Amino acid sequence: MKKKFGLTFGGLHQKILNLVLLLLLALIGVFGAVSVYQANHLSDVVSSTNDDQQNAIKEVSGNTMKQVIDSSMTKSNRLQAYIADDMFSDIKTDVSMLQSLATGLFENSSSFEPYPALLPVKGNDGKLSAQVLYEEGVDYKESKLLGTAAHMSDTMIAMCNKSEYLTNCFIGLADGTVLCVDDNPSSKYDENGELAAFPVRERPWYTNAVNNGDICFTGIENDTYTENIGVECSAPVYVDGKLVAVVGADLFLASMGEYVKESSRQGGNICVIDDKGHVIFAPENNGIFTVETAANAMDMRNTDNKELDEFITKALSEQTELVTVTVDGKDYYMTGSPLSTVGWTVVSFISRDITEQPTNMMLDEYEKINNDATDKFEDSTSKSKTTTLVMISVVLILGTVGAIVVATRIVKPIEKMKERMDSISGTDQAFEMDDAYRTGDEVEMLAQSLADLSSKTRQYIKDITEITKEKERIGAELGLATKIQADMLPNIYPAFPERPEFDIYATMTPAKEVGGDFYDFFLIDDDHLGMVMADVSGKGVPAALFMMMSKILVNNYAMMTQSPAKALELVNTQICRNNDEMMFVTVWLGVLEISTGKVTAANAGHEYPLIRKPGGEFELLKDKHGFVIGGMDGMKYKEYEFTLEKDAALFLYTDGVAEATNADNELFGTDRMLEALNREPDASPKVLLANMKQAVDDFVGTAPQFDDLTMLGLKLL
Repeated sequence: MKKKFGLTFGGLHQKILNLVLLLLLALIGVFGAVSVYQANHLSDVVSSTNDDQQNAIKEVSGNTMKQVIDSSMTKSNRLQAYIADDMFSDIKTDVSMLQSLATGLFENSSSFEPYPALLPVKGNDGKLSAQVLYEEGVDYKESKLLGTAAHMSDTMIAMCNKSEYLTNCFIGLADGTVLCVDDNPSSKYDENGELAAFPVRERPWYTNAVNNGDICFTGIENDTYTENIGVECSAPVYVDGKLVAVVGADLFLASMGEYVKESSRQGGNICVIDDKGHVIFAPENNGIFTVETAANAMDMRNTDNKELDEFITKALSEQTELVTVTVDGKDYYMTGSPLSTVGWTVVSFISRDITEQPTNMMLDEYEKINNDATDKFEDSTSKSKTTTLVMISVVLILGTVGAIVVATRIVKPIEKMKERMDSISGTDQAFEMDDAYRTGDEVEMLAQSLADLSSKTRQYIKDITEITKEKERIGAELGLATKIQADMLPNIYPAFPERPEFDIYATMTPAKEVGGDFYDFFLIDDDHLGMVMADVSGKGVPAALFMMMSKILVNNYAMMTQSPAKALELVNTQICRNNDEMMFVTVWLGVLEISTGKVTAANAGHEYPLIRKPGGEFELLKDKHGFVIGGMDGMKYKEYEFTLEKDAALFLYTDGVAEATNADNELFGTDRMLEALNREPDASPKVLLANMKQAVDDFVGTAPQFDDLTMLGLKLL
């Protein structure tokens, strides 16, 4: 026997080697066939598992996304419909008031001298004024009805100034004359400078009101003089059963059209459909709804798509749940809410393809992971081929037993994996490592990759579900907290309709869902009105809780003592007893003696009030500040007095107004605040606050709101 390369040749060793070689020559073919079969079998197992996991992702993620879309889009749609319907309702209320006023005037026309009515004055553009128009062949100077109707001029102008949506109004008379109020008198003249005839009794708003016999809306029309798109609300005026006039107002809808177009840029789509089923507003190229002229418009309740017809018909009469509608072979999620005032509906819709994008992204990520695992497997398979050749050489030495053991080691774990994958179904979608797969080679790597992929997929689905639930819960709770806080503050206006001596109005816009600012006003007795403006330290829920406690204490002690300084001392003592969190609140508390206009006030670290004397402008009243409430026990506060004459006004606010910051880190400041108030110093408190809010919004622009905006206005009438 000879030894070479550490091996023994010849003798028994040689015979064993020869026997193994002879046996392996016969088994190599079988071994190769088995290897091919096992590789194909393993590929089928991986493919089957991939399909099962993808189906599970599609089902769970799809259901979760639909729930999110159902919750958010349905709530948003109903809110948008509520806001739009409120706009139509306000116009309807204004027209109803005009109808009542006109009826009273004409029924008692014998008690009034004719009021002068003037033709449009070209130089009055940009200023609301009452103007006379008439039909061709009608002499307005001979109109007896016009002299009575002209008594409504100032009221109509005041109504347009006060209304949020009303820009013009009119009263068309049965004798062919009309009194209108708007701010563009120059448009009433033709290119020759002659006053154009106005066929009042032929206008849709006039004929509709006469035919209906009650208040009604026209369809979408272009305004005669401005070409603005809108609708007209009108109502007939009868005296002793005889038509004498028709009152009405325009509601321009350009902002609604812009809002609808903007909706497509926010990831969703909104369209507005009128009571005839015609699409009034819709985003361009939305795939379903097209805006046409009235003559060419299609009734969306009578199309070739029965499913869409039923949905539109239902949406015009009631709020719908989220439904799936197929249009031209493409699925859409839709929900609708009616506008009860005009019989229209607001429809929100979104392509199902868009809502499935998160699922597709998840599937893409899954595919990437699977491809990585496949690449590793193929790389391992390539290495296995080399290993197999080495193994064959080793088996030539170790013999048939070694070859069988190795083959068994490879096949059995794969069969176990296949059995486990075949058993995956229903809620049991987990593939986990087992001792049978721990072979220490590529089979274990593949099993570990599949187990990791399964674990990540299940955890991802679980995280999505939990996050969605938690977001909905927090949203619901904050929404309820916002409503509770808003209900704590006076929010019904006019606040004291039985008291004509004064007008009061207040608003609070929190920086977060709930705020720390608060205001209050209340009658202490028939001749004393309490007013409160306060700002709690901090933001969010803690500040809101502290705010509600502070509001109640201030109200109670103010009612008990009628002394602002004493009330603040009692509130400070009460709060300091249990204030471990060291929170504090700035408060301005004043008591107005209504009969004299005298105001007795005390200031606990709050902003200076602003006062406007009759015929003047707003100015700061730099009063003496006491220490904040809750800062130190035993504090004393001083009172001071000032008098508000008739037609004087008072403006209170929190630091969120003066300290509003734009994108360049500039403060709004006191000067801008005075400038905003003094644009219309004689306006009602509601208009003053609206002007201030608009000025702050214009200044801040796109910068986020960091502090609550709270304001209160009072005017002695």
